[in-house]
Amino acid sequence: MTFDMLYSKIHRATVTDANLNYVGSITIDEEILEASKLRVGQKVEILDINNGERFSTYVIKGPRGKRDMCLNGAAARKVQIGDKIIVVAYGTYNESELENYKPIVVHVDEGNNITEVVDYI
Repeated sequence: MTFDMLYSKIHRATVTDANLNYVGSITIDEEILEASKLRVGQKVEILDINNGERFSTYVIKGPRGKRDMCLNGAAARKVQIGDKIIVVAYGTYNESELENYKPIVVHVDEGNNITEVVDYI
């Protein structure tokens, strides 16, 4: 049997831009990507705390240190600059993998600076 479990989460990031005239995706600062262990092209769920929207897109890497959290393409219509979002990725694990299961949770402040990285929910 396998289980779909939280793999990684960026908690309460602030949307820095919404670029409608782009192919699509979410641009995430390279440092935040590394801390979250998310990969370029990986499917993620976006949960907008301000308006309740929940939608899927994929990750692209933003410049290190700019603290970008930019929704692109059609996803730009679902957020406003300044909204708080949660970026979530799931993984499929078998029972033996769950014995050592530890999700990655990256907490950020108002400016999308990493304040804490933990391995529990």
